[in-house]
Amino acid sequence: MESHSPIRPPSFAVRLTSYVLAGATLALVLGLHLLPALFAGLLVYELVQSTAPLLGKRVPSDRARVLVVAVLAAIVVGLLVLLILSAVSFLRNEIGNPEVLWQEQLMPLVEKAREQLPAAVVGWLPDTVDDLRMMAMELTRRHSVSLQTIGKEAARVFVHILIGMVLGAIVALSRARPAHQVGPLATALGLRAQRLAEAFHNIVFAQIKISLLNTVFTAIFLLGVLPLMDIHVPLAKTLVVVTFVVGLLPVIGNLISNTAITIAGLSISLGVGVAALGFLILIHKLEYFLNARIVGGQIRARAWELLVAMLVMEAAFGLPGLIAGPIYYAYLKSELEAERLI
Repeated sequence: MESHSPIRPPSFAVRLTSYVLAGATLALVLGLHLLPALFAGLLVYELVQSTAPLLGKRVPSDRARVLVVAVLAAIVVGLLVLLILSAVSFLRNEIGNPEVLWQEQLMPLVEKAREQLPAAVVGWLPDTVDDLRMMAMELTRRHSVSLQTIGKEAARVFVHILIGMVLGAIVALSRARPAHQVGPLATALGLRAQRLAEAFHNIVFAQIKISLLNTVFTAIFLLGVLPLMDIHVPLAKTLVVVTFVVGLLPVIGNLISNTAITIAGLSISLGVGVAALGFLILIHKLEYFLNARIVGGQIRARAWELLVAMLVMEAAFGLPGLIAGPIYYAYLKSELEAERLI
């Protein structure tokens, strides 16, 4: 009878090598601007991994399970691509004609600001729609190269997201296949990737719950309460979508959405702006406790820890570092806990 030797844990040298490779890879992801691809791949992988066991239990053979995971991965990728395209189309339709945007939404905000701001500030504001248009044309002329770059960058990011989703589906599919013998370094790297996926799951899926709750309350206020009082905030639907998207960023996302909604409220009147700000402060307090309970509970971290991680990552890598900060911190903390260092 053939005897099988027990699998020995990787040596310190192997573990150290895997940590160095994992850290270098995560730094390269930010340095090469591949964060959208990484997040897209992790999202598809987690969605497939969370759903596949529910269907796999009903499928008897390994080959059939692989087929189920493959079909499920294709469905997830297709739905996510459709969701992205639908969101882009919605925002374009909601904003509409730039001429109407200037006349009916931006200029009332400017006019209200002229009534409420000090005279020294009012002198810097445009007097008419034509002045606002000339300012916009001048900015466009000065930054035409940057605007072209933004368009190309958006297309490149979308391609990276698509490739990342496909890679995430491939990795999820490979996990569904029967296990095979691999070397110690590959095993250690697989453990690093698994903990990164768990950190992504803990942060993102918990933050989605918080953002959804925040978005629901914001939608009730902007699309329900204010219209009942015959108050219609400009771009209300867009602000609701923005609230959900930026709400996926812990702590800082709430500040972004609050600022946008308050400015939109000020375009109607000072009272509406103040009321919007007061309502958002209440929601922010609720979200703060939820953030500490949900996100902090998932990774056993306080809100100030996440904020410090985001500030450090933003200083090192800019906006991508700000977005990646909570997930990278959650991953680092899980590795330190596994090594019993904290």
